[in-house]
This record gives sequence, C-alpha cells and structure tokens, in this order.
Amino acid sequence: MDTNPSQRRLQHQQQQEQTTEQQTTNRVQAGREFASVEDLLRYDASQTTPPARIAERLQDSLKAEPPPKRSWWQRLFGG
Repeated sequence: MDTNPSQRRLQHQQQQEQTTEQQTTNRVQAGREFASVEDLLRYDASQTTPPARIAERLQDSLKAEPPPKRSWWQRLFGG
C-alpha cells in the first residue's frame, strides 16, 4: 500500500481530471433534441453572440419599427 501523501494527492488530482474530461465528452456527445425548428433557433441564438457591428445595426433597425397596435380588448376596455 502506498502511504506517500503527495503520491495519493497526485493520483486523486488525476482521477478528478479524468472524470471532468469524461463529463465534458459526455455532454458534447449527448446532443439535444428540439420540438421544433423555432426552438432550435432560439437555443442557437441564446448560445451565439453576434458581432458588435451587426448587433448595433439590429438595434437601429428595431428602433425604426412602429410600435405594435393595441389589441382589440385593450381598445375596448381602455387598457
């Protein structure tokens, strides 16, 4: 039996690293299933950041959009 503390610490650290690598590999290989294409696109959009210039142009474009119309029930009840 090995009683050297530094040897045991090294073995423990190596086991932790192997476990972490296995978990990472499992996550990558697991994949995902999406109920619809829209869900896939929403997930992708949440994981991907656009370049700064494109994000700026998108914000400018959204500012130019007219505000949405009030719904019929908001107009009816004054909401």
